[in-house]
Order: sequence, then C-alpha cells, then structure tokens
Amino acid sequence: MKQQKLFSASVPPACAYCAIGKATEDQAHILCVKKGVMQPDSACRHFQYDPLRRVPRRKAELPQYDASDFSID
Repeated sequence: MKQQKLFSASVPPACAYCAIGKATEDQAHILCVKKGVMQPDSACRHFQYDPLRRVPRRKAELPQYDASDFSID
C-alpha cells in the first residue's frame, strides 16, 4: 500500500526545521548530530523535515483605505 505524504515536497530544506538538529540558545546556529555546527538556512543530505519546527511567514498587513481613496477629484 502506497503511503500518502502529509506535507508538500516543495518545502526547501533548511537546518532551522530539520528533525536532526537542535538550535542554540541565541538561535544563530544549529547543532547537527551529523555535521556539527550549521547555519540555520543551510542543509545537508541528512535533512529530515520536521513540520513542528517550521515557523510560517506572517502575511503582510494590507493598508487601510477609506472612501476618499476611491473618489475621482
């Protein structure tokens, strides 16, 4: 029986949300069991995606408009 993936394969690999690595206290580096000290945006071939570590980007706030913005003067 073929397993269905729960998450998209289009997530780019990064050590910041890898299941193997642990973040340092200042969040500047990742301590990897396989490769040692890594940058959060780097990745290696041992990357294992952990969806609970990934922080989604916040949506940009839309500007507030009023009626005068839509009138022709």
